Amino acid sequence: MVVVDDIQMQGGGGRGGRTRDPADRAQLERSPVPLRRVTALFRPYRAQVATVVALIVASSTVALATPFLVRLVIDEALPDQDVRLLAWAVAGMVSVTVLTAVLGVVQTWLSTTVGQRVMHGLRTAVFGHLQRQSLGFFTRTRGGEVQSRLMNDIGGMQSVVTSTATSLASNATTVVGTVVAMVALSWRLSLLSLVVLPPAIVLTRRVARMRRAVTAQRQRSLADLHGQVEEGLSVSGVLLGKTLGAGPAQSRRFATTSEDLVALEVRSQLAGRWRMATMSIVFAGIPALIYLFAGLPATSGGMTIGTLVAFTTLQGALFRPLMQLLDVGVSVTSSMALFSRVFEYLDLPVEIDDPARPVELDPAVVRGELRFEHVGFTYPDGARPALDDVDLTVPAGSTLALVGETGSGKSTLASLVARLADPTSGRVTLDGVDLRDLRLATLAEVVGVVAQETYLLHTTVRENLRHAKPEATDAEIETAARRAQVHDVIAALPAGYDTVVGARGYRFSGGEKQRLAIARTLLRDPRVLVLDEATSALDTRTERAVQVALDEARRGRTTITIAHRLSTVRDADRIVVLDGGRVAETGTHAELVARGGRYADLVAVGEREAVLAA
Repeated sequence: MVVVDDIQMQGGGGRGGRTRDPADRAQLERSPVPLRRVTALFRPYRAQVATVVALIVASSTVALATPFLVRLVIDEALPDQDVRLLAWAVAGMVSVTVLTAVLGVVQTWLSTTVGQRVMHGLRTAVFGHLQRQSLGFFTRTRGGEVQSRLMNDIGGMQSVVTSTATSLASNATTVVGTVVAMVALSWRLSLLSLVVLPPAIVLTRRVARMRRAVTAQRQRSLADLHGQVEEGLSVSGVLLGKTLGAGPAQSRRFATTSEDLVALEVRSQLAGRWRMATMSIVFAGIPALIYLFAGLPATSGGMTIGTLVAFTTLQGALFRPLMQLLDVGVSVTSSMALFSRVFEYLDLPVEIDDPARPVELDPAVVRGELRFEHVGFTYPDGARPALDDVDLTVPAGSTLALVGETGSGKSTLASLVARLADPTSGRVTLDGVDLRDLRLATLAEVVGVVAQETYLLHTTVRENLRHAKPEATDAEIETAARRAQVHDVIAALPAGYDTVVGARGYRFSGGEKQRLAIARTLLRDPRVLVLDEATSALDTRTERAVQVALDEARRGRTTITIAHRLSTVRDADRIVVLDGGRVAETGTHAELVARGGRYADLVAVGEREAVLAA
């Protein structure tokens, strides 16, 4: 929102009427940014920045020669019919124009290059840092907020680098040089110009504040409109609207918001016209007063026509840079607020990171024995532990099934294996090595996860599978798909493996997406496999097809299966029943049923549900 407001203030109300956004001030009060941290971003480009400043000063200084050349033409060359002097003066004017244009192009190229390189460094740093954050960060942070800071805020900072800084140097040089030149031409008229400017500036800023209020309302309406477009025209939104018959209501809501926007746009444009009218009056009024005072004997001081023309030219060039200088404080506040928002993300602590002295473990020789040694885990906002003193051993190559009611801790325990979270007490080991002592990249090679919800990228089937192993050959991809029982489905698509899957994989059914996820995991060939309720959302027929793929995936691997349907875990080497984060029972299916405990109750409930469903 900060970025949008900033753009609207620049594009709509003109730079001469901006006021500090309370949101910017609040952001800086909450998370202040030391100026040295911002300047440190430009340290690698010191030479280019110095060159840009030099070019700006040179361009502004050279441009001041034009009014003096005009005075020379009017006062001397034309009255004296001095053709040679006239030619030199005109050539000087053309040279000044050409030189300032060339300097401007070079300055723009350098400043834009520096700005883009700094923004590139920030974008990649923030993206990389956010990828290292735990899942907890993303579950408590809106996806739109992350995207806004990564794209909009850093994009808005580009104008800081290439506009605010260069504008400050350019306008300061222009204002100082112009005032000095005006005083040199006529100190009396200079005094008049400077006396008239303050009330004119106050008037234009007051009009601009009114426009800002209207613009803020317009931005809120635009945000509502964009939100309705995103909600109503996304795949999920259209599906929801069609199934609920909510299309007409959504259209009426959209029309109402759009109608409100019409009125706000009219008010905004009128406020803008009032501001432009005020500016026109100022621009026309000051030269008129200058002409008046230049014609009065008491204030003219023997001024020549050439001096008067040169002076009005300088005075006309003074107003805009002076107004822009007055807005520097607002620009700096907005800019620093953007830096503050970005730095907040860069300063987030990494909860799960590579160890300082990692244990080197060759994935090719990992056996896959897992141990949970008195493991406890409590979520940051949890009132009670999600896991409490869990002590288990999963032999290499064996299958462990985790069962229990919702909230019993099954997914939490499995997430510790992939190190999506770290235990708050105890430890999890792989072949005797604490997972926290391994590199995250090594662990990712060893542990594969197939979750209940499959996420597919909006690209081809081939690239979705290759996402797990970028160097995989087409033959390896096809082999993995065959083992996951999904090759025939892919081959029947219009472009086979080169078919684009569509947004969130809507081209595929739930079972097909699950088998694609299994193929993706098989392509990586992990030694340990975590199956997090991979078939719970599927119908019985589809579940059987996916189960065949899962059986292939489990072959020769240490597997932890989280099961909602107990029929999928009957053949597990060991079944663990969790209750309230603690191990309630452990054994094989037959042993647990014979024991008549918690597991037997779950089996009985499952059988009753199956009968009712039939």
